[in-house]
Amino acid sequence: MSAVGTDLEAKSALLQARLRSLGRTLVAYSGGVDSAYLAWAAHQALGDKMLAIIADSPSLARTQLADAIAFAGEQQIPLEVIPTSELERPEYVRNDSQRCFFCKDELFTLMEELRQARGFDTIAYGVNLDDQGDFRPGQKAASDHQIVAPLLDAGLTKEEIRALARQAGLRIWDKPASACLSSRIEYGRPVTRETLDMVERGEDDLRALGFRQFRVRHHGEIVRIEIAREELERALDPAMAAEFTRIFKGLGFKFVTLDLEGFRSGSMNALLPAEDLFRRTG
Repeated sequence: MSAVGTDLEAKSALLQARLRSLGRTLVAYSGGVDSAYLAWAAHQALGDKMLAIIADSPSLARTQLADAIAFAGEQQIPLEVIPTSELERPEYVRNDSQRCFFCKDELFTLMEELRQARGFDTIAYGVNLDDQGDFRPGQKAASDHQIVAPLLDAGLTKEEIRALARQAGLRIWDKPASACLSSRIEYGRPVTRETLDMVERGEDDLRALGFRQFRVRHHGEIVRIEIAREELERALDPAMAAEFTRIFKGLGFKFVTLDLEGFRSGSMNALLPAEDLFRRTG
């Protein structure tokens, strides 16, 4: 076995040991690669002493929710769906640089109530080593609520989590990254059910056209479509451009743009002042 393979095997063993040490555990689950692999690994380590919790949030696309529920069912992972109400929190709706903090604070508050009511010992979530170099206010909420991070504790990167998921035969190993719908709305523009619906319907239509990795960025009257670079040539076809125009003007946008830099995760953060990137919510 190569040194890389040996290191990955060691990290997997470390993850299993860490999970077994947690006792009865709730896992914050979204259906993305990280949280799905964590839920699977926790089920392997803890059996019926774990429960995955997914938030039925207006900011979670219905296709993502359905796929997350389906994956848990396929792997026989215990799962409970709970409604969250972040849209009732003005701090979240105003959509400043700390929006993600208030979203995760809502989720973890509800999970803590559930933990106490059901007699669980721990709450875990799927942050990984690569996430430490990104702007993620939700990690502050996790710290405030004393949420544990087993993937991070095991020193696992995103690429390594995908490799382990592939080794385990999990179909989500190459699932495209997908942040919440609110992350598509420009900072300072209120998050509403209407704007979330415009984004979700637009992304559903792009998926129906056969695109795999993309984002619909909401800038008021303007929509900015990001398509993965390997798919960009197809998006630049004049007939496809006309289809984009038809779809997004039909959703209520006045101007339809295709971002020539292609898809990149967290591109809205590039619009934030530097002081916001380093500000912590108290």
